[in-house]
Amino acid sequence: MNIAILGGGHGCYAAAADLSEAGHSVRLWRRDADALAPVRQAGSIRLKDAEGARDVPIALATADIGEALRGAALIVIPTPAIAQEDIARAMAPHLVDGQVVFLPPGTFGSFVMARIVKAAGNPADVAWAETGTLPYLARKHGEREVNVTIRAIRLPTGVYPARKAAEALEVIRQAYASVHGCGDALSGALMNAGPIIHPPLMVMNAAPLQHFERWDIHNEGTQRAVREVTDKLDQERIAIREAFGQGAPHYPLADHYDNDRWMYGDAHKQLVKSGDWRENIDLYAHRYITEDTELGLAFLASAARYAGVDAPIAHGLLAIVGGFLGRDLRRGPRTFEALGLAGLDRDALMQRLHDGE
Repeated sequence: MNIAILGGGHGCYAAAADLSEAGHSVRLWRRDADALAPVRQAGSIRLKDAEGARDVPIALATADIGEALRGAALIVIPTPAIAQEDIARAMAPHLVDGQVVFLPPGTFGSFVMARIVKAAGNPADVAWAETGTLPYLARKHGEREVNVTIRAIRLPTGVYPARKAAEALEVIRQAYASVHGCGDALSGALMNAGPIIHPPLMVMNAAPLQHFERWDIHNEGTQRAVREVTDKLDQERIAIREAFGQGAPHYPLADHYDNDRWMYGDAHKQLVKSGDWRENIDLYAHRYITEDTELGLAFLASAARYAGVDAPIAHGLLAIVGGFLGRDLRRGPRTFEALGLAGLDRDALMQRLHDGE
């Protein structure tokens, strides 16, 4: 299958190498041509995992997004949600009927990006899908080298518009057999693990993050009190899903720590053992704040307001982060209110998610 991978981060390089090795024809697009040059010149990405290290040929590495998208049946965008709007504008002139866009994860980006493409004047009938996490726990170790600690074994995925779910999932499963449908884009967004795991870790580790040059929030930073807050925040997420009529499995985050039933299976010990997450984290600029809190957690809190679900942990964490950022995160761009959804009644919202704009 012809697949376009858009972006230059950890998940993008992991996806490009992994899907190429699986036999797909992969075109990797990165806006920064100079940063992409090592991959383009070598014609490969060095992939490291439990099987060892090897160079995986990439069909095309390009800074021309039109070249990457041309003829692609599947477009995978494993980038932070803060990049989605710019990428949607760059994609808009090139998308055509029948293409499937997969956001792992999405932060309701399927809805946001589809709206941007339509507003740009492209009426193409495209399916947009999003899941709850990246397909990989991965970190880049060099300019064209990526280390994959573990691959997801379950990827609950919602589709926008939901009327295109069956055909979209059939395409995505050719690349990721672990994908299974979980309903519409709202359901997919409410599977997103980032806004559950990362905001408590950032807030409750704020002092050591600012004090130490490198700190592992998944090792020393994950103590009992942090876990208790994370579990309660996740219970709020599940209550919101149930209020929207979304059924199990909800993939409770506790499973990530306690057993093998979560999206990555029994992954937490491997994540900590890898050492790849002992890093310098800027409390003001890291994607755990800019993506998972300012966008993802704000979206979750707004969904709670819409559904009438009490969510004190979500709103409390938003208030604390807003306190050190100096702005009210309840008024962020990725909320029901900002997206024009808060004024819709439940039937109108569900119809919009099913049919599209």
